[in-house]
Amino acid sequence: MLKYAVVDIETTGGFAAGNGITEISILIHDGSKVIDRFETLINPQQDIPIYIQTLTGISEEMVSSAPLFEQVAPQIYELLKDKIFVAHNVNFDYSFVRHQLAHSGFVLQSKKLCTVRMSRKIVPGLSSYSLGKLCASLGIPLNGRHRAGGDAAATALLLKLLLEKDEAGVIPLSLLKSSKEQVLPPNLSRDSIDALPGQPGVYYFKDQKGKIIYVGKAINIKKRVYSHFSGNKTNQQRQDFLKQIHEVDFTICGTELMALILEASEIQKHWPEKNRALKRFEQKYALYDFEDQKGYIRLGIDKYKKNSHALYTFNSLLSGQSMLRGMINEHTLCEKLCFIQKNRLACTAHEKGNCHGACLGIEDPANYNTRVNEAITHLKVALPSFALIDSGRNKDEKSCLWVEEGKFYGMGYISSHSDITDLENLKSCIVPYTSNDYILNMVLAYAESHPQQRIEISKSIHF
Repeated sequence: MLKYAVVDIETTGGFAAGNGITEISILIHDGSKVIDRFETLINPQQDIPIYIQTLTGISEEMVSSAPLFEQVAPQIYELLKDKIFVAHNVNFDYSFVRHQLAHSGFVLQSKKLCTVRMSRKIVPGLSSYSLGKLCASLGIPLNGRHRAGGDAAATALLLKLLLEKDEAGVIPLSLLKSSKEQVLPPNLSRDSIDALPGQPGVYYFKDQKGKIIYVGKAINIKKRVYSHFSGNKTNQQRQDFLKQIHEVDFTICGTELMALILEASEIQKHWPEKNRALKRFEQKYALYDFEDQKGYIRLGIDKYKKNSHALYTFNSLLSGQSMLRGMINEHTLCEKLCFIQKNRLACTAHEKGNCHGACLGIEDPANYNTRVNEAITHLKVALPSFALIDSGRNKDEKSCLWVEEGKFYGMGYISSHSDITDLENLKSCIVPYTSNDYILNMVLAYAESHPQQRIEISKSIHF
């Protein structure tokens, strides 16, 4: 016969790696009644924050003479080792108990049962599944709220009710080895996980209000999403992350490269709070041209401005200036008019005979501008323009990535029966995306290693 260990703990904080247990209650349940119990305060050997003392009523004075966890660890392990570990938001309590037992030399590997998840399945449609509101909705008495004994007793009554109402056998199914139910976050439905495809693409974790909190890419969306919930990490970042996930959505892509590009674009668009490496997607500098009051066309590197007409973009000022110096040398442009030198009357290139005197107003603007325009044209001609044809989302389509004049312009899908040499038609299938060096470098690297998928684009075809 199955036996359950209904567990509730009070702690000094929200994650096991940096906090301790102040109280633990374990009720051994045979499915119909409690048959054994264990409860004690624990000395966490660290300060208890004032707001937690106020919430639980457990003061530092109360735990000062309580046993250390390691002193009661053998008894706790014996109670738990062959039972199903039950708790309201089970991964929280389990992470603390397992972490503390490991420090005491015991390895806990129990099946877990979350009464939040089971309540959502067996008693659907309630406004809230927090323990207090759930008990109020179901008529379960809850005495001693935010104390381990009171919360464990209410959870035990909730378990009994769920077992009685479980006509569909949800609980036995969730305990099977093949079930992933035990590792899922408390607020994420199994149906949304089951709907995930095993294809490349992008997935979105959303909070209770539907706001995107994390964007990720995957070769296999379902497998990757599950990987977020596996393991027993005890840091605060993971615990907070799992609590916030209420929904998962996805977009299928034809290839992993398309998934990477979409991920970068979506992070830049939504700035999800749980995505850490966001700055790599920002364009920081760009090459601009403008005509000054004397009629000279000026080239210069400046901070990138969204929706501005940039000739080229860079992630660093150094790389931008390096390319501009190359244009100056190749086309005998003026260093001062290109803002490479700012505090001289004449640029050093003029002193060496490499500048025709535009900085001093000696060279006619029309002559100088001819070389500037030649430099800009040469830059555009030298930049790669091509399409990459690859797998689609299904056998009836192909994917296409479009790069023009050294910028990633977009991607889309075409019919497998389309003529890929018809570049105008191919271009019409492209959905524009914002380009940056991170995306462009990925596409260029892929094109270099897959030359058979590359189609060169005529310079006369433009968006």
